[in-house]
Amino acid sequence: MKLYWSVIRPIVVYGCEKWVLKESIIQNLSVFERKILRKISGPTKEANGIWRIKTNKELYELIKHRNIINYVKAQRLSWFGHINRRPEISIVKRIQKWKPFTGRPAGSPSLDGKMSGMI
Repeated sequence: MKLYWSVIRPIVVYGCEKWVLKESIIQNLSVFERKILRKISGPTKEANGIWRIKTNKELYELIKHRNIINYVKAQRLSWFGHINRRPEISIVKRIQKWKPFTGRPAGSPSLDGKMSGMI
């Protein structure tokens, strides 16, 4: 488990403070974490001598319910707090508070001039 906490998890979540947590990313991270934990912990031998893989509940007890998604959310919150404590003149703070002056025009982009050179 020391290998998981000190090497695998930090590599997997490197830069997670800036991720957009979509449902697909959450699902992929959860599946990855369970696969790694099952490999590390190995099979369990039942009282009747039959070997089986650990259930999700057993895996969560193994990591004491500190799953990778909660870790990513905590890191993002920590980064947000770090940025909010910065002085107002800091570049990162100014980028965070920046609002664009105009929006993109509605509809598909026009092809005026772009295709004329191809004819």
